Amino acid sequence: MMQITDLNEEQKILPIFRLGFRPFFLGGAVFSLIAITLWLLIYKGTISFSPYGGGYWWHIHEMIFGFGSAIIVGFLLTAVQNWTGIASVKGKPLAALFFLWLLGRVVMLMPELLGATLSALIDLSFLLAIAYTLAKPILAIKQYRNLFFVPLLVMFTIANGEMHLATLYPQSVSLSYSGYAGVLLVIFLMSVMSGRVVPMFTANGTQTTKATPAPLLDKLANGSLLLAMLMLLLHPLVGFVPMFFGVILIFAGVFQLIRWLRWRPWITLGVPLLWSLHFAIKFIWFGLILLGFSYIIDEIPSNHVWHLLTIGGMGGIILAMISRVSLGHSGRPLTPPKMMSVAFASITLSAMVRVFGPWLVPEKTLLFVDISGFFWLLAFGLFTFYYGPMLLKARADGRPG
Repeated sequence: MMQITDLNEEQKILPIFRLGFRPFFLGGAVFSLIAITLWLLIYKGTISFSPYGGGYWWHIHEMIFGFGSAIIVGFLLTAVQNWTGIASVKGKPLAALFFLWLLGRVVMLMPELLGATLSALIDLSFLLAIAYTLAKPILAIKQYRNLFFVPLLVMFTIANGEMHLATLYPQSVSLSYSGYAGVLLVIFLMSVMSGRVVPMFTANGTQTTKATPAPLLDKLANGSLLLAMLMLLLHPLVGFVPMFFGVILIFAGVFQLIRWLRWRPWITLGVPLLWSLHFAIKFIWFGLILLGFSYIIDEIPSNHVWHLLTIGGMGGIILAMISRVSLGHSGRPLTPPKMMSVAFASITLSAMVRVFGPWLVPEKTLLFVDISGFFWLLAFGLFTFYYGPMLLKARADGRPG
């Protein structure tokens, strides 16, 4: 029996702090709107200020360890309750964790408030606090299958730490490789979770038979991603070989493609919460393959191609998943507002414009970055507009959560 707080106790807690997905999904979405707007203004030279690490460092770091980590944490703190049957963190402890994340965003934007060292420690402490919070209920019932998310959060912290070290020792630690390690960690986590839930979501949403499990294919798809990530994470110790990295990425992309085809994405076109997810997964396999070739063929600009993974893959999967999870866990039918189809399409357009515009017409890069940013703002702006009220209110069905 799930040990959930009774409804009378639940009603004493502000709805936004009744379960992890609420503050972190809404906070992450709103933060992405602020972060992308500021980045567009920095990129154009419209505003001039000095965030931690400089504008370029801040943009990479905050979209991975600010926006990305918020969504991941919201998902994990919500899912752990279903995994273990033990009530997840809520109320004041959840508010404290959210405040720690929010404080990290503030000091990364304005490091002069507390100084660079304390700002870095605050930022690095967040995922470690989440790892501890997540480990407690999992260890309590010895559910070791899901314990692997705890070392994964520690690896996120290591990648984050490398990004901070890159500001101090740029000759030894690469800002790009450290940031890209964070991206591949997010993609790895999404790949693992997709293998767990996408076949079930697809079967339930289309009233068809669930795809037959393929454990070896899952191991190849996830293992190759993990290997590529480790090559980036360990670059200060073992160096970096672009050709080998590119080959691993191509293999990872091919395995992701085979798995995606086995999930029959074509049967989901009439279900927005499904086609949006499958379209985002498409950006992962396509992005990995093209990115792999970019490390082998100099004419393919890897700095642009990475956005297939960050905008199309990471941003697309996040938007699709938080749209679904927010409905289910707020006691609503799995039918998103109709305008969310516009949001899902906007993420696709944002990724395509950001990658192929500057690649094909480099002299118009600034214009394409602006257009891509507009589509991101439209996508997450629509989510915030429609889902913000749901996340701020109690469950529609009157249950706790």
